[in-house]
Amino acid sequence: MTRTVLVTGSGRGLGSYIVKALSEKGFNVIINYNKSKEESEKLKNEIGAQAIAIQADITDREAVEQLVKKGTEHFGQIDVVVNNALVNFKFDPTTQKAFKDLTYKDYEQQLDGTLKAAFNVSQSVIPQFLERKDGAIISIGTNLYQNPVVPYHEYTTAKAALIGFTRNVAAELGQYGIRANVVSGGLLKTTDASAVTTPEVFDLIAQSTPLRKVTTPQDVANMVVYLCSEAADGITGQNITVDGGLTMN
Repeated sequence: MTRTVLVTGSGRGLGSYIVKALSEKGFNVIINYNKSKEESEKLKNEIGAQAIAIQADITDREAVEQLVKKGTEHFGQIDVVVNNALVNFKFDPTTQKAFKDLTYKDYEQQLDGTLKAAFNVSQSVIPQFLERKDGAIISIGTNLYQNPVVPYHEYTTAKAALIGFTRNVAAELGQYGIRANVVSGGLLKTTDASAVTTPEVFDLIAQSTPLRKVTTPQDVANMVVYLCSEAADGITGQNITVDGGLTMN
């Protein structure tokens, strides 16, 4: 049976790469977006019958419930969720606030966009996962959690919380055949969030990695596709880093 994957924030950026990679491997995909309607509809049309695009603000629990309901009704069930959405953040060290200038609202915005959103989406699909005793939750993290070369305080803190969230879900729900993992990329060349990164910074990162290359969105998408597949049914509770070996576990 064809697996169906819900990818949040997938109308553009990394999410669109994940959606395309999944569709190329035969998965059904639910493209979730908040404001990127035009890009999402275009992506859906490119993929065809394997895709549906649904608008929802994933920090709103009621909107998420409707998202899951519509996606389930369209494809019959949801087998995997990918918590990918990123809320209003740019990787720009020249504009990043120093710690002394941050407010807790800065942290709350990222915690809501990352942790609350992952909680809403994951908990909303859990009933059907439990009923089938099968399902997977994949969340997108960051290697800055291990190596904060630029102190993006609020972003990195939220992503670190996501790892704790994932491992607890994996520990409790593994007995029901439900897996949960994190895929942590390096600075990606290039997405909307990294668009202001200079060529010099990308070159510096490339020279710092064993593979002498900057991570691409496709690199991360490929790992997500693997974790969505039956080949990864024995993997749970892991934070898998895709950054050319820049950080090593």
